[in-house]
Amino acid sequence: MRARRSRAVSLLVTSVVLTGFLLPGAVARDEGPAPMPGTDLQAPGPGTDVQAPAVVDLAQIPAEPPVQPAKPAKELFGADCDTEINGSQVVAFCHNGYPQTDLVRLHVECDRWWDVDGDGAAVAVGPAGRVELSGRCWKEVRSAWVSHQRQ
Repeated sequence: MRARRSRAVSLLVTSVVLTGFLLPGAVARDEGPAPMPGTDLQAPGPGTDVQAPAVVDLAQIPAEPPVQPAKPAKELFGADCDTEINGSQVVAFCHNGYPQTDLVRLHVECDRWWDVDGDGAAVAVGPAGRVELSGRCWKEVRSAWVSHQRQ
């Protein structure tokens, strides 16, 4: 509630300040040449050129917007992998729902500087196949991810 009240007050103050800045400009514009008798047009001032109104050819305006080129179809590839970290153990469960074989590899980055990071061997996951990848650190795991490669 409080945030809305302060926002409303700031909007009100801003509008009042902006109106104060715009009013002198609006008053100055109204002091132009007097309108011509019998018309709503302003009489041209001394030294001003009168320009003809712009003419638009309706035949040049397209009836519909131009057609956008079709976006290339996104190629479906890559197994869907879920990674779980439990203490110093990492397990990734991968399922390939696409017709091409995917080579998946588990990468484990350990938190301690002296702990060796691990990159697992590539495992082929065929169409509609499942695989479980595992890795570990001696102490804490900083991050883990699965990379994909076409066979």
